[in-house]
Amino acid sequence: MIYGKKRDFIRKITTFAPVMGICMEKKKLRFAIFGNEYQARKATAIQKVLSVLEQLEAMVYIDRPFYEFITKELCLTVDVADVFDDDNFDVDFAISLGGDGTFLKAASRVGSKKIPVIGVNMGRLGFLADVLPSEAETVLTSIAGGSYEIEEHSAIEIETDGERLTEIPWALNDIAILKRDNASMISIRTSIDDEYLVTYQADGLIVSTPTGSTAYSLSNGGPIIVPQTDTLCLTPVAPHSLNIRPIVISGSSEVTLSVVSRSHNYLVAIDGRSESLSENTRVTIRRAPFTVRIVRRSGNRYFSTLREKMMWGSDVRNV
Repeated sequence: MIYGKKRDFIRKITTFAPVMGICMEKKKLRFAIFGNEYQARKATAIQKVLSVLEQLEAMVYIDRPFYEFITKELCLTVDVADVFDDDNFDVDFAISLGGDGTFLKAASRVGSKKIPVIGVNMGRLGFLADVLPSEAETVLTSIAGGSYEIEEHSAIEIETDGERLTEIPWALNDIAILKRDNASMISIRTSIDDEYLVTYQADGLIVSTPTGSTAYSLSNGGPIIVPQTDTLCLTPVAPHSLNIRPIVISGSSEVTLSVVSRSHNYLVAIDGRSESLSENTRVTIRRAPFTVRIVRRSGNRYFSTLREKMMWGSDVRNV
């Protein structure tokens, strides 16, 4: 406890701090902007988001390709703190302007930095990017005021034995092993934590996170898995057997894959970013050492999004 004159002195300092200049100016929020360079028709929506950030007196940093797109192609005037390349940025939040594909690309750039990502949907489905352009002002203002929630989403990483990947080696949604072009099916020998599971004779195999369960895995018959569930799902692509079905395993498991192909190579797709590997390259997939932080509006819930975006449970028959 503080007594006597010392307490009175502290009270006076606190009272007159604004006059004395002791109170520090409120820190300006810093936003990194990522976007889709193929959305010329979305110029108005992009301008709206940038205008809101300007009103909030935020510091704006823009990914160079997107900056060149909006200034040269869209002819927009943008007041930015800086334009950045690669991972040379340090901000409080990242904003993805586009669809879920753009969101995944943004997440691949900021995920390991643990920067929260806000997805403004300018695409179609918008399952990850769930903020509509018309909602951007309300949402960004709420975020500036501290009214938001952050979801921690697990990611997975890939390690190759013998070949180095040129792309970012981790995914928020899924990592898929796929046959190349018009090649015949491939054989994928699969082990879980060094225990042999099965050899898939298929066009490919998808290893997905719960976040990615509503993406490529779902379109191949995989189950919907609620985010924050500590699991991974293995879903075959066009298996050449009726006895092969998707399987859900522990999120802490390590998946080892060895591929045999008549073309002697195959594709690995990391959230859709594809690379070619030779068939003697063994692949290991495991949980990444970090989570992707996604900003959600307060009160926004997964099951309501599932019903609205994917018409979950809706009767679409013509009555």
